Amino acid sequence: MDKHVKIYSTPTCPYCIRAKQFLKDNNVIFENVDVSSDAKASEEMIEKSGQMGVPVLDIDGQIIVGFDKEKIKQSLGL
Repeated sequence: MDKHVKIYSTPTCPYCIRAKQFLKDNNVIFENVDVSSDAKASEEMIEKSGQMGVPVLDIDGQIIVGFDKEKIKQSLGL
């Protein structure tokens, strides 16, 4: 069940904080990418999602925009 999870976020975004907490609560290992301090990561996120808003989750190549708990659970098989 070890999926590669990457979350594009900013430190101040409440939905980002909730999404990361949700992953932690479910013992999901994830890579956090702070797009507020990393322009390259920000471009990568926009390229993947077509969105400028955060959070954007990349779960094994499946892009989820926003903290969509049901989609995240489904994608992780929780």
